[in-house]
Amino acid sequence: MKYQKIPALSGIDLIKLLRKEGWIEHRQTNHGVALTKKISDRVKVTIIPKGKTSLPKGTLMAILGPKQTGIGAKGLLELLNRKKS
Repeated sequence: MKYQKIPALSGIDLIKLLRKEGWIEHRQTNHGVALTKKISDRVKVTIIPKGKTSLPKGTLMAILGPKQTGIGAKGLLELLNRKKS
């Protein structure tokens, strides 16, 4: 079964997915986990709330957006489908 819509993801689930994609845990913060990844000549940093509850859709979309991870909704679906196979 392939994902066609983004499922509800917790912060912990998203952290696991991003680690598999090459993101490295930089440090723990009060609000979550700071992940970093070197992309060409830049280092991107994002902070993911570390919790077991589902991330609000706006928070998830902000994390996936170009200013943080740059993955986008389509990229997340590809990651999820690759994980399922």
